[in-house]
Amino acid sequence: MPTWLMSLVWGTGAGAALVLGAAVSWRWSIPSKVVSTIMSFGAGVLISALAFELVDEAIKGGGLWPTVAGFLAGAVVYVGANMLLAKAGAKHRKRSGDQQPSEKDDPGSGTAIAVGALLDGVPESVVLGVGLLAGGAVSPAMLAAVFISNVPEGLSGTAGMKKAGRSRGYVFGLWGGIAILSGVAALLGYVALEDAPDELVAFITSVAAGGILAMLADTMIPEAFEEHHNLTGLTASVGFLTAFTVHHLG
Repeated sequence: MPTWLMSLVWGTGAGAALVLGAAVSWRWSIPSKVVSTIMSFGAGVLISALAFELVDEAIKGGGLWPTVAGFLAGAVVYVGANMLLAKAGAKHRKRSGDQQPSEKDDPGSGTAIAVGALLDGVPESVVLGVGLLAGGAVSPAMLAAVFISNVPEGLSGTAGMKKAGRSRGYVFGLWGGIAILSGVAALLGYVALEDAPDELVAFITSVAAGGILAMLADTMIPEAFEEHHNLTGLTASVGFLTAFTVHHLG
């Protein structure tokens, strides 16, 4: 299979975990503590992946300063975009409770939630494509991290959307569309940087890492802490160790 096609397939496959989580949450009412626990695990997995698969590899490939600059840029851009989306009604897009507004209560919030969910997923997908540049194969640890973290995102976000009165078409159209765009983002990450210098690859990789960490702090960790705070730290630590183990075995 051509490498560019692999990036598209793996990016779409990782994004499809959002649809899987959404399907489970739409079919069954998942207890809030279960959603919180899975979200904690997913947060730990992503923290490990961005540390060992993204930042560490970026420094090795392109040096310290491109990595530092990219990481800070990614965090600033994500937080700025997230602040704008929060004002438009997307602040609680990953919350499983009654925090999400309905379209009646906050017109336009459905569009904001869709854009916010896309903002959350793009950085993860881009690095899958960029990761193919080094060895011609996707990183097992990064792929596992994105897939594992996407399942609870779909679970939690869909639970909140149901309570806000969003339709089945909206929910599955949203997550299905993001899965497809995740594949496109991975493809673009590969194609756009195929002949780029190491410093630029390091910068873009760390931009994604900074955005992912900001996303975790703004959206996933609050939901993880909401219902099960006594075990949030332990569950996140287990997720971190799981991804760390996959990284070394891979």
